[in-house]
Amino acid sequence: MAQNVITKDTESLAIAAAEHFVASARAAIARRGRFTAALAGGSTPRGVYRRLAEKEFSKRVEWAHVHLFWGDERCVPPDHPDSNYGMAYETLIAHVPIPGEQVHRMRGEDPPLEAAAAYEELLRAHFGTGKQTFDLVLLGMGEDGHCASLFPGTAAIHETERWVVAHYVDKLDAWRITLTPAVLNVADEVAFIVSGKEKAERVRQVQNDAYRPGTLPAQVIRPANGRLNWYLDSLAASRLRV
Repeated sequence: MAQNVITKDTESLAIAAAEHFVASARAAIARRGRFTAALAGGSTPRGVYRRLAEKEFSKRVEWAHVHLFWGDERCVPPDHPDSNYGMAYETLIAHVPIPGEQVHRMRGEDPPLEAAAAYEELLRAHFGTGKQTFDLVLLGMGEDGHCASLFPGTAAIHETERWVVAHYVDKLDAWRITLTPAVLNVADEVAFIVSGKEKAERVRQVQNDAYRPGTLPAQVIRPANGRLNWYLDSLAASRLRV
């Protein structure tokens, strides 16, 4: 069952999510010596990364034991303004002492199908059997209910074998690379970070309506043996029954 953490505004949302990242990292490193997280793109996660880069938060993370991956990527070079990696680098990675070889970006500049295959190979080498993958996956959610690059009506929502796919998203007129439910749902924890009144009705539908992931892709995120948390500001949570 999902747990909601509701904050008064986007600033307190970023602080709460950053605190959660720190706590998850410390627990995983204490338990098995490393912390593996998948990052999200988007404006709301950007605020979280900026907080994590601040000394108050960054000094509490043993970055030498952290591995960062991505939930999805636009098919652009890493220095492109639309790059999810580029956003995370600018706001977080450039400001913390994480070893460069432990930052595992999707190569959005490569041919999409090749980039997806290479990222899946990298993930399988990192996680081995894949019975449990990421310690923490951060996800945003779009106004249409998409998460990562799992958009309404796309086959990737229903993928059960491949961990990473590249697909052409008609509504965007662009290629995307994305992790699939096959890997996301064996994470130890998934945390959605969502803000804004414009997403309130979609949050309500995802959490309370009948299961129809083809229309509401965020519904497909159901960690088999892990936890699912929603970090919401008061506007995004305004249509929920609390």
